[in-house]
Amino acid sequence: MTTKSAFTPEEWKSVLEGPPTAGLIVITASRGGTFRETIAMSKAYLDARALHGESELLDEIAAAKPQADHTRYRSFEEMKEHGLQHLRDAVALLEGKATPEEVDAYRRFVLALADKVAEAHREHGQSVSPDEAAAIEQISAALGAKDS
Repeated sequence: MTTKSAFTPEEWKSVLEGPPTAGLIVITASRGGTFRETIAMSKAYLDARALHGESELLDEIAAAKPQADHTRYRSFEEMKEHGLQHLRDAVALLEGKATPEEVDAYRRFVLALADKVAEAHREHGQSVSPDEAAAIEQISAALGAKDS
């Protein structure tokens, strides 16, 4: 089992920032619902904590307070590209230090969080807007998820 101790402080920060970065990409993909979507991100962490014990690494990630990089970006596109690269980097770090099962658990957690955020606010009669769906697809590709 991989734990926080396998990572440098900077590496661990990168791994921790992955899930809320994905949530931020989805939140900013479409107008409206920001409050509900932010609450949904918190609920995704609570859900992951409920699965306590399935993965020590995921337990430590879910136990941390969600924090995303608050660097100022000039546009949504700039923020999204930086965020997607951040996700690719976090997965690469995990692939080098964690088991394949732990990396898959991380991917599933990030994607579940993104889905919860997208579904938190109905837009134009849809539970997930086309822009949010596109963002989730890009997140999935950045994570190297097998079903992307």
